[in-house]
Amino acid sequence: MSWELAGFLILGAVLLAGFAWYERSRPPAQVVALVAALAALAIAGRIAFAAFPNVKPTTDIVVFSGYALGGAPGFAVGALTALVSNFWFGQGPWTPWQMAGWGMCGLIGAALAALGGRNVGRLTLAAVCGFAGIAYGALLNFSLMATYGGDLTLEHFLVLESRAVPFDAAHALGNVAFALVAGPAMIRMLSRFRMRFEWRAPALAATLLLALAMATTLPATADAASSSRAAAWLASVQNSDGGFGDSPGDGSSASTTAWVMLGFEAAGRNPLDVKRGGNSAVDYLRSNVGELSSSGDFARTILALEGAGLGPRSFGGRNLVEALLKRRRSDGSYNGWPGSTAFAIVALRAAGATGSLEASLSWLGGAQSGDGGWGDLPGGPSNADVTGAAMQAMPSSKAAKQGLTYLRKHQRGNGGFVTGGNGAVNSQSTAWAIQGMIAVGTDPDSVRSGGNSGPDYLTGLQQSDGHFRYSSSSNQTSVWVTGEVLVAAAGEDFPVAVAPRAPQPAATPPSTLPPVPIPGVTTPPAGAVPAIPSGSSGSGGGGGGSGHAGPLIPGAGVPPVSGSGAITPPSIPSEEPDALIGASPASAVEPDPDDPASPWIPIGIGLGVGLIALVAPLALGRRYSW
Repeated sequence: MSWELAGFLILGAVLLAGFAWYERSRPPAQVVALVAALAALAIAGRIAFAAFPNVKPTTDIVVFSGYALGGAPGFAVGALTALVSNFWFGQGPWTPWQMAGWGMCGLIGAALAALGGRNVGRLTLAAVCGFAGIAYGALLNFSLMATYGGDLTLEHFLVLESRAVPFDAAHALGNVAFALVAGPAMIRMLSRFRMRFEWRAPALAATLLLALAMATTLPATADAASSSRAAAWLASVQNSDGGFGDSPGDGSSASTTAWVMLGFEAAGRNPLDVKRGGNSAVDYLRSNVGELSSSGDFARTILALEGAGLGPRSFGGRNLVEALLKRRRSDGSYNGWPGSTAFAIVALRAAGATGSLEASLSWLGGAQSGDGGWGDLPGGPSNADVTGAAMQAMPSSKAAKQGLTYLRKHQRGNGGFVTGGNGAVNSQSTAWAIQGMIAVGTDPDSVRSGGNSGPDYLTGLQQSDGHFRYSSSSNQTSVWVTGEVLVAAAGEDFPVAVAPRAPQPAATPPSTLPPVPIPGVTTPPAGAVPAIPSGSSGSGGGGGGSGHAGPLIPGAGVPPVSGSGAITPPSIPSEEPDALIGASPASAVEPDPDDPASPWIPIGIGLGVGLIALVAPLALGRRYSW
């Protein structure tokens, strides 16, 4: 048995023991529900702060759970948080280590309550949360050696620790900040809940808790699947010039191509990676940028380029931001239309041209109708399309909240919205309304009429091949409709975030061909002529040195980073750039075949850690009656 396998078996035993401890503790039914709710809250905190490496409230929530509810519930909250949130961030060999790490944080909270009482101060709580972050990081750094092999020495572990200092420091400081701000209030809330337990019942199985916590991620998973199918269908109808027409088979147009780009970006696909005939949508827009003329053309294209990670100030020889600003009227509006003005504001803000928005925002606010919505003309009959656009242009304003009130009042019984008046309910108007709700921080699923929401309506119009119909009775301009609706179906509003590029294939090094014998010429034996390194002067410096092809031969004592014998750990979720990311593959030192490391060293360490993790909480629990 390899020591890597032994380490994972020990880790699995610790996790199973922790869940068994929770199950056998038979907590009250209220705790069962609270554990699931706290795990869901910790998961949401991890997702919400995904853009900030290692700065998340997750560890604090787990520590608070252990402090207020006890060791077993605290362990369950931490372990479930890691397991379920990695359905979002990616599962891998790091998952059980994260489960153990956050479970340990729950035990740290319980130990604080047992040793320091139930009334610890704000500073003490913050210090313990900071320590929990450091302990979590140390365990994850050790997991790198235990998972991927290498030199099992204290020196190697300290190297990993030193590389992870910036990430562990960010984790610890973030924990301290969150604890100082919200720790005492959350502790009081959980403690009051704990004091009101009145009856006890058997604990539900850990699988039930997992199902409860996963309920918070299932809608997003469904949205992702729906968006992926729509994006795949759009890719299948791309024209050979890289562009898209209103319907499959139609000639490409700049407007539809930009809408499809926005749909791709909302679904997480960068349009630069979607090609037909070697051409992408960006290539088509660049070739046809001269066709752009209206403020809507420029605003839509700016948003599409920003979502692809491209600059709109120098695209195809044109400065699209400057061209859009030139179409602004003296009163701040664009064409005197609320919809065009709102779209321009969103695009300019995405491009960073925020210094020119005050007049436009003032004009747009004054164009709001008395019913709280916006129409095609200032003061005219309101509709969902323009109202949704205006809400995205000024999401934090009182006017946007009034726009939400308008949408609630004018939602139809099937959950959808109409273009205006007595028009037909359709997917595009519904999509604009959904984006407006998202912009002001309202969950579109919570806005319902007749028991149906806007996302419900869109789901009913998505076909088996992935595209969206315009309405229940019309399948017109399916490419345009799908591209425009996909932003809302993916749960996004404008501007969409920059979509990541797909992994690019690594360049294949040129093969070395054997020498071709030439009649009358004697081929020197191998090694008689020193190899001249390609693109490198070798260790000898200038021309004529004695260096050899360094890039093709690893240096003495350094393991190769690719090819046979390489130690290349699998990809780690980018959301967790602890030592798992801070340590490069080269840091996993290849064991010396002449002096193999004994597997009993890590096995002994693992058994010791596991024994402490099990015995210490049980002993404290028996002493202090958790």
